[in-house]
Amino acid sequence: MYPDDALAVEYYRPGQQGGCALREWHDVLALVHLSASAAPVAAAGIPVVHVAAPPLGGEAEVFEVWRSAGPLRCGADGRVRHRSNHSVLFGCVRVCEQEAPADLAGATPLQWATATAYQAIFDCLRTRRFPHLWRMWNYLPEINRETEGTERYRQFNAARQQAFVEAGRYVAIRVPAACALGLTPASPLVVYFLAGAEAGTPIENPRQVAAYEYPREYGAASPTFARAMLRRGTKGTTLLVSGTSSIVGHRTVHAGDVVAQTRETVANIRALLAEATRHAAGVEFAIEQLTYKVYLRYERDLDACAAELRRALGPLVPIVFLRAEVCRADLLVEIEAVGHGRRAQ
Repeated sequence: MYPDDALAVEYYRPGQQGGCALREWHDVLALVHLSASAAPVAAAGIPVVHVAAPPLGGEAEVFEVWRSAGPLRCGADGRVRHRSNHSVLFGCVRVCEQEAPADLAGATPLQWATATAYQAIFDCLRTRRFPHLWRMWNYLPEINRETEGTERYRQFNAARQQAFVEAGRYVAIRVPAACALGLTPASPLVVYFLAGAEAGTPIENPRQVAAYEYPREYGAASPTFARAMLRRGTKGTTLLVSGTSSIVGHRTVHAGDVVAQTRETVANIRALLAEATRHAAGVEFAIEQLTYKVYLRYERDLDACAAELRRALGPLVPIVFLRAEVCRADLLVEIEAVGHGRRAQ
C-alpha cells in the first residue's frame, strides 16, 4: 500500500516472475498498454490506454502501471476517462483525425483533433477540481511527416499552444512536463495525463533553452511544456521527467550517432536532477533511482543505446525500450523518467 498521496509507476511484462500483479486493483490508477496492436484488457473499470509503440527486445507487450493509494474513483467526462483519489487524477483521451468535420476553418485534421482532445481535458479538470496539470503524454501519427505544407509536429504545437491560451493556462512557468512521440499512420491521437489538486514545481534544464522559448526556426508556436515537474507530497517527493533528448541550447547535437545522443541525453537528465534537488529543499534525486522509458527511432539502435544506458545507470535500473518516432527528424532517442527523492544526508 502506498502512502495516501504517493504516486508510483512500474512496468509489468506478462509472464515475468516477481512482477506486479494486475489482479490487484485497489491502488491502480491506470494501465498503459504498450504494444503494436490493442488487445482486450479486463481492468474493473480502470482506464486502459493503448499506445501503439511496440516494445523492443523481443517483448510483444508491456503494461505501464500507475499506482496511488485508495480509495480510488473511476469516471468519464465527455471523451476523457479518469481515475482519482483526493490528490491525483489520471486521465486519458483519444481522438481520430478521421472524425474531423469537412469545414475546419483553415485548421488541419491533426489540429482539430488536438484542440478537441485538449478542450476535453481542460473541461474534465474543471469539473473534477484538479486544476494543476503535472505531466502529459502525447502520441500522434507520423509526427515528422509534412502535410498541408507543414510538419505535423508543428501543427500539433500550434494547436496545443492555442488550447492552453484559450483555456487561460498559457503561463510559461506553469506549463506541465510532457512528451510528444510519433506512431504509425493508422493510430489516433492519444493523450494521457496526471493532474493534481495542488500545484507542482516546473523544472527547467540550465543546459537547454526552455522549450516554450524556442526561436521561430522550430515553428511559429513553441512546444508547450516544462523539462520536468516536481511534485511534493506529505509522504514523499516525485519527479516527472519530460521526454529528454540530445539537445544543447535549442539545437540537436550528435546527429546520426545514437551512442553520443544517448550520452548527451543522460547528461541532460543529470542536469535536471541537480536542478530538482536545488528546488526540493532537503531532498536529493539520484539518476540510478529513477524508472526509465526509452523511445528509439530505429530498432537497429537498441543494443548500442542499451549498452550506453547500462554503463551510465547500472545493471538494475528499470528500463523499457519502445519503438517510436522522436519529435525532431534528426533525433534518434528520447528518454523520460519518474523517480522519488530521498532525504539529503
